[in-house]
Amino acid sequence: MLVVDDNKVIRQLIRVNLELEGLEVVTAADGAECLDVVHRVRPDVVTLDVVMPRLDGLRTAARLRADPRTHHLPLAIISACTQYEVDTGLDVGVDAFLAKPFEPAELVRLVKQLIERGSGDGGEEGEDGGEGRGGEGGHRGGGGPGGGGDEDGDGDGVPGGVGDGVSDGLPGRISSGG
Repeated sequence: MLVVDDNKVIRQLIRVNLELEGLEVVTAADGAECLDVVHRVRPDVVTLDVVMPRLDGLRTAARLRADPRTHHLPLAIISACTQYEVDTGLDVGVDAFLAKPFEPAELVRLVKQLIERGSGDGGEEGEDGGEGRGGEGGHRGGGGPGGGGDEDGDGDGVPGGVGDGVSDGLPGRISSGG
């Protein structure tokens, strides 16, 4: 299990709750560190915050999906989960979303579902567990790295302006509730 969040308190909160359930947890402070750590620890699941320095969660997810060594990894966004983040996350292949603030039981349930599904060898998806998922990546067309949505042409499958840590004020950034 790899937890990626630039907020040390959030990383520790997630880590402790998952370790109490018997899971082995490694943490990273941003997407760039995640891309380094993921190849060393080979986690069952990766959770990502969205707004992080150096490399944000959406671009990290796109890079994990583009890499043959990690394209199968279950990915969950744990963030404020605005509609923009959900839509973009689905476009790059994120599997699940959990809105902050969250209940520890919701976190544990989501991670366990992703671990079970990930151990199913990537076959057909069963029930989605209803953890705020809007559907599988690809439901909006494109559906993965290089498949539409890469407005800035940098090859990561994420629309331009995402990942620079600056709110772009797009009208699509509406909170999804939770």
